[in-house]
Amino acid sequence: MNETKITTGIAKPVMLTVRETAATGILRERTIRRLIATKKIPILRSGRTQYINYTKLLAALADEKSGLWEWGLE
Repeated sequence: MNETKITTGIAKPVMLTVRETAATGILRERTIRRLIATKKIPILRSGRTQYINYTKLLAALADEKSGLWEWGLE
């Protein structure tokens, strides 16, 4: 039997919790939680756990037009 794999070419997003994201050192945990509270960054909730798309967060911080890069300067 000939098996073919279909790939979409879409990379899986890197989803990290707030603490895991803070552990990378790009932002403090308190800053990340404030960004979530003010709806500056989107999250995915699973129960009480909040997941952040780490790849999109890095892109938003790198983009001066997003306004998020100012939050990283604390």
